[in-house]
Amino acid sequence: MSSNKSPSEQRQRMIGLVLVLLGAFGFSAKAILIKLAYAANVQIDAITLMALRMLFSLPFFLVVAVWSNKASVSAPMTGRQWLIITVLGLMGYYIASYLDFLGLQTISAGLERVILFLYPTFVVLFSALFHRRKITWRAGLALALSYAGMLLVFLEQLSLTSANIWLGASFVLASAVVFAIFTMGSGVMTHSIGSTRFTAYTMTVASVATLVHFGVRHGLDLTHLSVEIYVLALIMAIFSTVLPSFFMNAGIRKIGASSASIISTTGPIATLVLAFFLLHEAITAMQLAGTFLVLSGVYVVSKKHR
Repeated sequence: MSSNKSPSEQRQRMIGLVLVLLGAFGFSAKAILIKLAYAANVQIDAITLMALRMLFSLPFFLVVAVWSNKASVSAPMTGRQWLIITVLGLMGYYIASYLDFLGLQTISAGLERVILFLYPTFVVLFSALFHRRKITWRAGLALALSYAGMLLVFLEQLSLTSANIWLGASFVLASAVVFAIFTMGSGVMTHSIGSTRFTAYTMTVASVATLVHFGVRHGLDLTHLSVEIYVLALIMAIFSTVLPSFFMNAGIRKIGASSASIISTTGPIATLVLAFFLLHEAITAMQLAGTFLVLSGVYVVSKKHR
């Protein structure tokens, strides 16, 4: 087979690369926006900030859900499919997100992104456990690189951040584990109902769950916050939730999941740079070395599944 691509194929691939880069950058900026919101109002808690994000995001996902449902020519979803969508939505975009928001209350954005980005390695571990697949030397190397890198960053952060770093890191690590399980379960559903419908439906489920959680805990009043918090939440909803979700899905369709996952390794680097300029978080040699090891491990995992 010839490796030469037509100008049209090259253009589509370039568009896919740009979309994935934009998606990765948008997702990476989320941690920065969360930290800025916590700094702007030290009294705000994780579920309130998350509720604002989902409240602003929900109309977009509802519109896409209705549109994609009308445009779809596939058979109506079964009760089992709706149950799977509900469970995955709760896991991937409600539970995992809530744990992430909790973790960011006590750890830096740079450390959060490094820990969260371990989720592909958990996919490898869970696949070996649940499907009784042997971990190859390549996968073992990827795991060793990733966890050594996280350990470097974590040890370095111990001397720079608060005493609650253990708690915050545990929350984010749990978020990565939950998101890895969500990733494993989402593959079949995206093939059966389409990635756009899947994203719209699962995000709608998560938005409703988040708003119910907030309502049970704080009531229905979301009007007492400062303008800065609303602006940050709106930016987070549009540029770090809605657009990246669809950018990433569109990019994956054009260049494939493996290439997209490799390109997405730019995300933690983007977070470090943004944290340095916007949050004044230090960038040290050990942190860069640890981040490089984590990204190297994720790259090896991604190449393995090409």
